[in-house]
Amino acid sequence: MGGYTVYFFMTNDYFIFKQFSIKQERTAFKVGTDGVLLGASADLSGATNILDIGTGTGLIALMLAQRSKAEITALEPEEGSFIQATENIKDSPWNERITVFKYDLQAFTKLTNLKFDILITNPPYFRDSLLNPDDAKSASRHTCSLSSYDILDASTNLLTVDGSLQLILPYAEGTLFIAEASQFGFFCTRIIKIKPFPTGGIIRLIMKFERIKKPVSESFITIETGTRHAYTEEYKEVTKAFYLKF
Repeated sequence: MGGYTVYFFMTNDYFIFKQFSIKQERTAFKVGTDGVLLGASADLSGATNILDIGTGTGLIALMLAQRSKAEITALEPEEGSFIQATENIKDSPWNERITVFKYDLQAFTKLTNLKFDILITNPPYFRDSLLNPDDAKSASRHTCSLSSYDILDASTNLLTVDGSLQLILPYAEGTLFIAEASQFGFFCTRIIKIKPFPTGGIIRLIMKFERIKKPVSESFITIETGTRHAYTEEYKEVTKAFYLKF
């Protein structure tokens, strides 16, 4: 990851986007670049039924609702985040299309008969590292609560035949996930490589997985020009439907 992480969030408990707002005082992790990039760039073509795994504040569910006509189910097992997401979605223009459940993915998979066109997640990604003493932060960042196996196993059960799994991961974890996915019969068909600035290394991968193997569509997004908080035109283009300053 090169020691470089960009977080584009306000330091208070409220984040205002162009068409909705996010209250975030109850949640361990606030609005950040990873979630915004995934919500803004996910491939939603043809989607009618989406599952957002670990919705947190409800950010990604709300972004996908703004970008589509799909029905969206959002899962959030942590109490404070569930309350926050429910509130944010209730106050949004798309509250009739988004349903939030206080389930983890494992429990939801056992309970539901629904099938989804898209499973999307900004998952925990630190493997084999020290746990954060804050339980909510630890669950948000470590794979003990949601492993790659959990995500791929659920995808096998919850996706339609031609559905897709889409997620964002750091570079190392993303390349490992690609190998793990193939063992479940899922192949990476689209990948967006995220760089913090032009001379920086790749810090994130936004990936799409499908059951049919096909040539991989590959692209890049560079966040900053090289000057702090001076954003590239490509980053502005991807996020301009959401950020007020763009």
